[in-house]
Order: sequence, then C-alpha cells, then structure tokens
Amino acid sequence: MADITAPPSETQLKSLLRALDDLDLPALTALLRPLSAIQVVDVLERLDVHERAVLYRILPKDRALEVFEILPPSLQGDLVGALQDDAVAALFADMDPDDRVELLDELPATVAGRLMHGLPPDERELTAVVLGYPQRSIGRRMSPEFVSVRPTMTTAEALTRVSAGLDDAETVYMLPVVDDERVLIGVVSLRRLLTAVPGTTIVEVMRPPHWARATEDAETAARRCADLRVLALPIVDNETRLVGILTVDDALQILETAESEDQARIAGTEPLRRPYLTAPVVSLVRSRVVWLLVLAIGATLTVQVLEVFEATLSEVVTLALFVPLLIGTGGNTGNQAATTVTRALALGDVGPRDLGRVLLRELRVGLSLGLLLGGLAFAVTSLVYDRSIGTVIGLTLVSLCTMAATVGGAMPLIARAIRVDPAVFSNPFISTFVDATGLLIYFTIARAVLGI
Repeated sequence: MADITAPPSETQLKSLLRALDDLDLPALTALLRPLSAIQVVDVLERLDVHERAVLYRILPKDRALEVFEILPPSLQGDLVGALQDDAVAALFADMDPDDRVELLDELPATVAGRLMHGLPPDERELTAVVLGYPQRSIGRRMSPEFVSVRPTMTTAEALTRVSAGLDDAETVYMLPVVDDERVLIGVVSLRRLLTAVPGTTIVEVMRPPHWARATEDAETAARRCADLRVLALPIVDNETRLVGILTVDDALQILETAESEDQARIAGTEPLRRPYLTAPVVSLVRSRVVWLLVLAIGATLTVQVLEVFEATLSEVVTLALFVPLLIGTGGNTGNQAATTVTRALALGDVGPRDLGRVLLRELRVGLSLGLLLGGLAFAVTSLVYDRSIGTVIGLTLVSLCTMAATVGGAMPLIARAIRVDPAVFSNPFISTFVDATGLLIYFTIARAVLGI
C-alpha cells in the first residue's frame, strides 16, 4: 500500500515538470490523480507562482479545496493573486473561519477587504469575530464553529444536537457544556454520550473543563492543549463565556510554526514563513543580512579587546594560538545552556520566577564542564608547551565555561521577563558576548600567571 504522506518520487516529479513545460493538461491530470493532497502540496511547494496556478487550476473542486487548506498561508496568498476572482471567492467561502483569518493576514488590505465583502453574511460575521482579537492571541486562531450542549439535556438530546451541527462544527469529539449565559461549566466527550445509559443528563457525565482565554498568547494555549492531550480546548472571554475552540490539529500547527521561528532565530536568521524552495532569493538575503550586520558590529568588541592586550600577545605569541579554541568553547557552552533553557521555557518547565534556580544549576554545570575540559587542556598543553601555559589554558576554560553556562542559562529567562523572544537572546548574542568577555578572562589570567 502506497504511503500517502511520502513525497512524490523523482520520476513523478520529472514527469509532472515535463508536462507542465509542455502544458499537456491531460497528462497533468493523469499524473495528479494518484497523488494524495499532501503529495500535491509537496509538488506545489517546488513550483514558481505561475506553474503553481496552472497545476492548481486542473484539480477537481473537492481536491482543490482539500489541497488549499493544507497549503501554508503564504502559498495560499500567492494562489489568491494568481487565480481568477470567482475561483478565489469560492475557495475563500469554503474555508473555516480560523483558516480564513490566517490567509487574510497574508493578503494586501484591498484584496482582503474584497474577499470579506464577498462572503455570505453568516460567514462574514464568524470571520469578523476571530479578526477582532490581537494578532498573536489564541482568539485569532480559534474556530468559532462548534457544538455546545446544556447541562440539563439528556444524552439523547445532545446527540440530536450533534447530528444537526455536523456539517458546520470544527469538531464534535469534545463538546463544551455551557449554561444559559454561555458560561463554560464543563466538557463531555462524544464517547461518553454514546456509551451513557438512556435518560442520563449531561451534568452527570460531564467533567470539569480546561480552557484558555481568547486574549492569551497562541503558543501558550496551544502548548496547554498538547500537554493536556485533549482533542479540543475551549476558548473563553474574560467572563468565561465560550467564544470558540482550539482543535488539536490547529494547536500542533501553531507549535510547529513557533518551533520553526525559534530555530531560525537561534541560528541568527529571521523565519521565512514559507517553504524554502518557494522563498525568493531576496527574502533569503533579507532574513539573514540584518543578523549578520548585528553580529559583525558585536564582533568589534572582540577586536577591541585584542587591541587592549596587544602588548601581552607580543610578549607571549603562543597565547594567540589558543584564542579560537577558547572563544569557540565558550560560545558553544553558552549556546548549549541557552538552547536548553529556551526549550524548557517553551515547554513550560521553567519561567522567569525560576531565574535563581536556573542560575545555580547552570553555574554547577558550567563549573563541572570547565573542570573536565580545563583538566584535559592543562595536561595536554603542559606536555606540548610548558606548565605555565597549561595553567593559563586550564584556568581559563574553568572560568569561561562557568561564566558562559551561567549567562547562557539566564538570558532566555531575562528575555521572557521583559517580553522579548528568548530565541533572539540565544546563540547569536551569547556568542558575541562570550567572545569578548572570554578574551578578557583569558588575558587577565595570562597576565597574573605569567607575570607579564
């Protein structure tokens, strides 16, 4: 049985590209027919805007909508610009409100306004509800289409309501329970409804709810949904009135996007927000050049430190040989600590309130690493050069690893406390900081030990 999640084979891709070049539409239709929606998306991500539009137009209507909903919002925006207005309007109207809002964020205001104006009144109202929340809040990503039940209903009455709302609801596997004021008071699973004794009321089978406020950060709410292992998380307003739900698939998508952003910023780039092969070269340059300029300016601190200790280097030239080793080790130690703590922050394992505990923990880790690496460096360097140089390198590694691990562990927590993305404070800035301070430590120890 074919794996519908596996990328198309090289032979399939070459055949598709050849048919596209020749504009052989019957051949394209035949080649696309055996591919799953996920595989079609994989093909579309490898094409330019024009080719993508040609390929997309020949998909059957049902398959086209399925593919469109899987596409990243950036590519959805590209397709909207390439397709005819009537085709776009039909696609836009068939989308779920939360997916529709994500697409609107990618479009120019004039295009977004035109699409909103073309929606049926009920769909426009649902979309406007989601659009009314802050940009990165979970209210912006929730679905306002759900089925709720009342505590006084019997399980049979609840199942009747579920059946009536199947076509519109985002999910019916988890049902919020609300009172007459729409205040969330519980949740009940579809499984409990189906297995309950006839005549049982909802209040007898419901359980206490977990929920998130609509104004909460989207990543925080998505993490809660994933940690609780629930199929859907109710979203409420400030009065705990139900306004929407976050399904587990949307939560995982939010977490995947956040993870991609963190990884990009840790590496010193800005996230592309679109598949790599579809990103223009200009976008790739723009995502990297700012960080390179910032880091280049930061690196001038290292140059200035070397200038200050130029006389020391001229007296003991051997010291210069170890500069790359020491600053590299310090930077790597700091980056390891920062990456570990940033990940712990994302998972909710630590928070700014744990700064003291993290500092103490990383200080001990850094000191242990420094003693191990410093002891090894002392032994090897003493054999190759002399004991005094070995002492300088050994003591520097002990001090440098301790300092780098402590600073690397603290910076993400400080960033979270001042409401800055912790990933931004991770590898790039820590490397620059550790380079300069590491050299200060190195040459200060060298002067003291060698008496120069």
